[in-house]
Amino acid sequence: MEQLAELQNESDIRGIAITTKEYQANLTTEIVQKIAIGIINWLRQSGVKGKLTVGVGRDSRLSGQKLQRGLIEELTTYGVDVYDFGLATTPALFMSTQFSQFSCDAGIMLTASHLPYYYNGVKVFSQKGGAEKEDITYILSHSDKSQLNEEKGQVTEADLLTVYAKDLVEKIRAANPKKGDSPLSDFKIIVDAGNGSGGFFTEKVLQALGADTSGSQFLTPDGNFPNHIPNPDNKEAMQSIQKAVLSEKADLGVIFDTDVDRSAVVTKSGDVLNRNNLIAVLSRIVLAEHPGTSIVTNSPTSDHLKTFIESLGGYQVRYISGYRNVINKALDLNQKGVDTQLAIETSGHAAFKENYFLDDGAYVIAKILMLLPNLQEEGKTLESLIADLKQPLETQEVRFKLEADNYRTLGQRVIQQIANIDITGWEIDPENEEGIRFRLTPPYGHGWFLLRMSLHEPLLVLQVENDEAGYIIPVLKKIQQFLANYPDVNQEKLTALLSNE
Repeated sequence: MEQLAELQNESDIRGIAITTKEYQANLTTEIVQKIAIGIINWLRQSGVKGKLTVGVGRDSRLSGQKLQRGLIEELTTYGVDVYDFGLATTPALFMSTQFSQFSCDAGIMLTASHLPYYYNGVKVFSQKGGAEKEDITYILSHSDKSQLNEEKGQVTEADLLTVYAKDLVEKIRAANPKKGDSPLSDFKIIVDAGNGSGGFFTEKVLQALGADTSGSQFLTPDGNFPNHIPNPDNKEAMQSIQKAVLSEKADLGVIFDTDVDRSAVVTKSGDVLNRNNLIAVLSRIVLAEHPGTSIVTNSPTSDHLKTFIESLGGYQVRYISGYRNVINKALDLNQKGVDTQLAIETSGHAAFKENYFLDDGAYVIAKILMLLPNLQEEGKTLESLIADLKQPLETQEVRFKLEADNYRTLGQRVIQQIANIDITGWEIDPENEEGIRFRLTPPYGHGWFLLRMSLHEPLLVLQVENDEAGYIIPVLKKIQQFLANYPDVNQEKLTALLSNE
């Protein structure tokens, strides 16, 4: 049981699927088959009766096909009928529980998002939504097959992505009824799939809507990820799609992560719409459709984003990081009668109330594409949607490795004790639920910084923004002095950064 428990990563399962010089594989076919039994037991205890139907898909990872075969073999051994969807996306696997032609009791996606090639993982959905942290704990602790009967299930190969793409196409057409079947015929839109699962979007969505997609790149699935990390939150990845948009003179560039639950865009002029900028664009869209709605974000968002959302008549709720956390906060607010239409992280995870609160990178792009023809008619650009969003003059992120066995205890102690620091111009921001956030005023310019624990790794993460030049370094030096009291907090990256000044 302990061997399985160590694979839990909040509401995901992740591990090493390919042995390297540095790491020994701990997510093997045998382990995945134990997880399959846990999923069966979880579905049964959740009240699902009768014959089980489960959909299984994977991203482009090198270990994907092998693990998928093992998963399907174990499921069918114990009477589960399986749809083998082959290459798929995480949002599509959830939709396999909603599309009437499949009506799966569960969707299982083999993916580890943007992590290195030797990783893989398991994401699980029921018809009610994504598995929660407690669900994963149950799955990993209930791999006992003694109560199950061996009864051969059927395997059906099916094309999920075509069905999923058709659904997106129909929604984009419905938003532009005067444009016919090809509302994007006047646009050149290129896709960077990062050799993950997102290449389908080029042909099955954009071309189906009439767009010119020439110049799209890295569409071929390749688990070696030879071109760049498939991650819209990665600087090199965004530079790659920026360069392609400008060289191809495209109207829009779209980039996905490996399993397409995250995305970002680059405008015709080469401006990047990710992080705060993407949140701002989507906020304007949902506030136009739902005036006065609330928008849940994770904590490391700019103060300027809050001002922007409030200027549009909306409300920002800054919450703790983790895509399930922001989604669950939005669900909770709605249950309490507070209309909340969007839950989104700066990493690019975005979930709309109208779309099952599913974090779906392709749906994010679909929402933008629904708007694009109208913007063109009005002579407006995507940039014009966030022209009023003030940008910080300077930003910096630093990650500190916690080199203690009980690293969480260390990290929390640092956060608790920095609250006692007494520096003129540093004031604790009470509107914060993760780590500690300080507002910065003279003599430290005008800005803020946030110190928080990483959700998945033994790290403290520091993010600093300032609207005046020259004040981030003095803040970093004060933090360096404070952290000198904690020898197990590795300051190498901060030291290197300051030595270059």
